Amino acid sequence: MQLVIVESPTKSKTISKYLGKDFLVRASVGHVRDLPKSNKKAIDIKGGFIPKYEISEGKKPILEDLKNIAEKADEIYLATDPDREGEAIAWHVSEVLGLKKPKRIVFHEITKEAVREALEHPRGIDPELVKAQEARRVLDRLVGYDLSGLIWKKVRYGLSAGRVQSPALRIIVEREREIEKFKSETYYVITAQISGNKTDVFTVTCIEEPKKLEITENILKLGRNGSWFVKEVSESEVKRYPRPPFTTSTLQQAASSRLGFSPSQTMIIAQKLYEQGLITYMRTDSFNIASSAQAQIINLIEKKYGKNYIEARAYKTKSKSAQEAHEAIRPTDTSNENAGYNEEQKKLYRLIRERTIASQMADAKLLRTKIVTNIKDDDIPDFSVTGSRVLFDGWLACDTRARGEDIELPKVDINESLSLKNMASEEKHTEPPSRYTEAGLVKELEKRGIGRPSTYASIIKTLHDRKYVDREGRSLKPTDTGMVVSSFLEENFMNYINDDFTAEMENELDDIATGKREYLKTLQDFYKPFHNDVKSKEKTAKITNLGLAPAEWKCPTCGSPMIIKLGKNGKFMSCERYPECKGARRIDGSVVEANKPVGIDEKTGLQVFILDGRFGPYVQLGEKTKENPKPRRAGIPKDKDMTTITMKDALKYLSLPRVLGTHPETGKEITANIGRFGPYVAHDGDFRSLKTDNVYEIELPRALEIFKEEKKKRGFRKFSKKIN
Repeated sequence: MQLVIVESPTKSKTISKYLGKDFLVRASVGHVRDLPKSNKKAIDIKGGFIPKYEISEGKKPILEDLKNIAEKADEIYLATDPDREGEAIAWHVSEVLGLKKPKRIVFHEITKEAVREALEHPRGIDPELVKAQEARRVLDRLVGYDLSGLIWKKVRYGLSAGRVQSPALRIIVEREREIEKFKSETYYVITAQISGNKTDVFTVTCIEEPKKLEITENILKLGRNGSWFVKEVSESEVKRYPRPPFTTSTLQQAASSRLGFSPSQTMIIAQKLYEQGLITYMRTDSFNIASSAQAQIINLIEKKYGKNYIEARAYKTKSKSAQEAHEAIRPTDTSNENAGYNEEQKKLYRLIRERTIASQMADAKLLRTKIVTNIKDDDIPDFSVTGSRVLFDGWLACDTRARGEDIELPKVDINESLSLKNMASEEKHTEPPSRYTEAGLVKELEKRGIGRPSTYASIIKTLHDRKYVDREGRSLKPTDTGMVVSSFLEENFMNYINDDFTAEMENELDDIATGKREYLKTLQDFYKPFHNDVKSKEKTAKITNLGLAPAEWKCPTCGSPMIIKLGKNGKFMSCERYPECKGARRIDGSVVEANKPVGIDEKTGLQVFILDGRFGPYVQLGEKTKENPKPRRAGIPKDKDMTTITMKDALKYLSLPRVLGTHPETGKEITANIGRFGPYVAHDGDFRSLKTDNVYEIELPRALEIFKEEKKKRGFRKFSKKIN
């Protein structure tokens, strides 16, 4: 019997289909060991930065099962993912099970051919790749421990900082400062509706945008009284080139802009597609496509579109860390048009398939036309219009959403007289820089060399989890806490969270994987000066006050001036005599008083209260009376400070549980709520955790998709043998 060990049950099920009866495939269900939560015991710094691992929670039964099977196996293959994390999991499994000569097999797609090919060419575990993963894990733990400990003392307990999350936060905060400093300016857009001798009316726009109204009015006056004519007509053939196949970052960006998926959501869905054998490995920074896959794509293009649509291409990445032996993200079988178990998977699969096919197609050819007009004998700026039409669609035939619409312009001749139908101006105002979307932040991180394909989604998730950023629509806005933490780090540790240092550190960690750098030297070179710098900041002043509150806001209890402070959920105003006086106001000036209403619910006309009970703070709709002995209540999340809860927050909490609708098969209600284990949806006793969906925004169609998915098992049967 031959044992194959992978990470996930889904991957195990897929691989089992391709192997014979002599093979048994089992899953480790992710990492089996990790650093202990107690930071002081996690790493032996003096001994050479040696990590002290412990069995991860819930993994002992799984390891006992694997050990029992391994003892009976003739051959053991470790088939974890083809990256640092996968190599580390393989090594940990081997160490815990005491495997003497495990065979490591690697494949970038879960197909019969790829798995069989890997089995014919096994290798040993790559110690340098393992060390590269270990170095990142150790470094991140040490940096996080030292910086977070200082922030607890100087800013507020419970906050955190990290080697990569802090530079990412700084980027978001820097953009917010640009927005705050931005001063809008007025400008004017001037348009004219004109027609030729034999043409319909078309619109031309002034090539200059005056900032002064008098200049605008002068152009309008001259234009309305002038004789219009065609000054220039130009036509040029231009090409639109297809984009390369997806890497991790470009997939996250495209899935966000086209499908509305967050980076985390995209990676979860892509992981499922990979484990089902539908796409290649989804953590990659390579544009490479295997020659066999390229041949299949070209054959498909010829059959569906014709030979003139083919243009085989090899794309080169600019990323220094890209591994060309890896592949871009592509379908394992391009002829499969529609794949995936649910609608989200199908959408992402179609996106990947379209991009892959388009990447091997001919350029699109467009005819671009420009008409320039003006008036005779008077000096005003030119007015122009540009149009285009597709001459040959090329790759746009596959990716129709990228095509856009043709803008046909009328046929006119140079010096042809034109008739003015109307002329107008519109006052506009310059806009501040846009906040980063999650996809935009991924693009920026990649551009600056911060993070790697496997970390982009987790970086953003960490910023959300730490309450350093909020989503406003699709944009990321730093919270008050995020602004304060970033300012503290920039002031005291800018040399460690700037772009150049962070990118160079990433490159050094990459060099460990290729044997160009040593694990110990890399950590020593970084940690000693870093640790000393952290210690030197112990005497810096604590950031308890963020300045004086506006003079009009006096303490509601004693009338003293107030100070702006940072609470769990942002800024609030506190009496300057605290802790003698505990008077407080929200940042909008409203008073924080126990058992006093914060507002009135417009739907019911009932008052909304913020109360503090035995089990913590909560919000309540209406007063408790004989007629209403059980008013509606909702707990305030543990990470929220009740002094900062607004009426909007209170109504949001009271919206739970939300009835999403009825199940089409059972007719029973589906609800969304938050329980002791976090947000979930429920139907007829079936509870499903919400990992990526927002409990306040999820709708019935998405909930039905979740219930269609296979439910994860919570437990494993016990075995007699023990794993220490």
